[in-house]
Amino acid sequence: MEYTTLGRTGLRVSVMGLGGGGDSRLGVKEDEARGVRLVRLALDLGVNFIDTAEAYGTEAAIGRALREVPRGSYVLSTKKTTWAGEPLTPRTIRASLEASLRRLGTDYVDIYHLHGVPPELYSKVRDDCLPTLLEIKREGKVRHLGITEKFVDDPQHRMLEEALKDDLWDVVMVGFNLLNQSARERVFAATRAKNVGTLIMFAVRRALSRPDRLREVLSELQQSGQLSPLDARDGLSFLLDSGATTSLPEAAYRFCRYEPGAHVVLSGTSDEAHLRQNAVSLGAPELPIELRRELLRRFGAVDRVSGH
Repeated sequence: MEYTTLGRTGLRVSVMGLGGGGDSRLGVKEDEARGVRLVRLALDLGVNFIDTAEAYGTEAAIGRALREVPRGSYVLSTKKTTWAGEPLTPRTIRASLEASLRRLGTDYVDIYHLHGVPPELYSKVRDDCLPTLLEIKREGKVRHLGITEKFVDDPQHRMLEEALKDDLWDVVMVGFNLLNQSARERVFAATRAKNVGTLIMFAVRRALSRPDRLREVLSELQQSGQLSPLDARDGLSFLLDSGATTSLPEAAYRFCRYEPGAHVVLSGTSDEAHLRQNAVSLGAPELPIELRRELLRRFGAVDRVSGH
C-alpha cells in the first residue's frame, strides 16, 4: 500500500480508502459481522483511511472492528446528514456527532463532513452549521472539517465550486471517474492551489461494473450530444482491447489513483475478494499515456452523468 499526505490536514493516509457507503454498505445490511471482517481485512492490506456517515448505517460495524486497534493508527472520516428534513441547529449537529462518536467507539473523528450538500442549499447549510462545527473542532472532537457533494444530482460540481471559494474546508469528497472527468478543472484546480485534501468517490459504480448500465449511460451521453455516435458505440472497449488492463474496474481505479490532485480513492464493497482486488488495482502502475489521452478525447467534455 502506498501513502500520501491529505493536503493541508497533514494526515498521512493510504491512497486507498475503505468506503462505508455506496450500494454495498460493507455488507452490514445482511450481516454486521461481515462488515467487521472487511474493515479488519482492509487494515491488514495497509488501508488506514476509513470513511463512513451517520446515514450509511456502518458506523457501528466500523467501531466494532476498530475496538482493539490503536487510535493513532487509522484516520476516521464521518458525515452529518444535511438533507433529511431535520433542522440544522447547534443541538442537532452536536447530537449527531455524539451519536457517531458512540457508534464508532472514539472520542474524536479526524474529518467531519457536511454530507451531500445540494448547490442551491450550500450558503444556508454553511451559515447554519459553521459556528457549531468550529466549536466542536476547538473542543477536539473533530480535527478537520470537510464537505461532500451530491454527485448524482450535481455532476457538474456546482456546490464544490462555490464551497472552495470560501476556503473553509480542509477536505472535500468529489465524484470523479473515467466517464466524468470534469472535476479536473472545476475542483482539482482549486484544491491543488489551496492544498485542500480530496477524497475520490464514484471511481467505480454501476456503469463501470455492469455492462448493461454502461450501455445505458453511453446512450444517454450520445443523445445529449456529449458523446459522438462512434465513441458511444465503442465506449470503453478500447481499454480492454489494449491489453494494458484486465477489467474496467481495474482501469477505473488506476485512472483515478494517478490523477493530479487526487489523494484518497474510496473503494466500497461487501466482498473480501473484491476488496483484495481493488487494493491490487490501486497499487498497479498508471495507465499508459496513449490510453489516458484517448479517455480525455472521448470523455473530457462530459459533465452530465455520475456513472451510477
